[in-house]
Amino acid sequence: MEEPRRNIRIVIIGDDIVGAGGDPKGLGWVGRVIAKTQSDYPKIDFYVLSTPEISTAQLSDQWLEEASKRFASDTDNRLIVALNSNDINAGITMSRSRLNLANILDTAISKDVKPFVLSPIPSRNPQLNYDIEHLAAGFEDVASRRSLPFVDAFRPLIDHPGFNEEIRNSQFGLPGQLGHGLLAWLVLNQGWYSWLDLPEQEI
Repeated sequence: MEEPRRNIRIVIIGDDIVGAGGDPKGLGWVGRVIAKTQSDYPKIDFYVLSTPEISTAQLSDQWLEEASKRFASDTDNRLIVALNSNDINAGITMSRSRLNLANILDTAISKDVKPFVLSPIPSRNPQLNYDIEHLAAGFEDVASRRSLPFVDAFRPLIDHPGFNEEIRNSQFGLPGQLGHGLLAWLVLNQGWYSWLDLPEQEI
């Protein structure tokens, strides 16, 4: 006899962008993904932990304590790691950034928490994008080595006219309504439903 599915709790960690920063509608990519993740069984709850300008070092230090407050022993616990480019400004080396992410993922796996990884987005500073591209590739390799789902949000958006217009015109370089919609589309179309073991929904 098949065991009943446990309810799912999803904690999302990252910087302003996971908290809908820049989106005039206040939904963000997270809200759009939630709207396309309808499930009565199992029940799915989302918890967004947004910290401005957070680095991978800080994420690695802080995530477990905060996420554990949202998880339960009888739920199917999940973690979305929404990465950013703050490590570059913080002077963190590529190898250390990779190690920080590896520590987050390995700790999650050891706690029976299933991770899902989202790469950094492009910057409005073209000179910074070279470093972000290499950072995103490094993060992808860390996730790939653990056979974890990884969404590349850099390469599909680096030359997108609408996305670049929004981050250029934003006071803080954040995507707007279009950009958050594009991020949601990328997440939903790169392993989201299979990660949750749910039937695909119309996007």
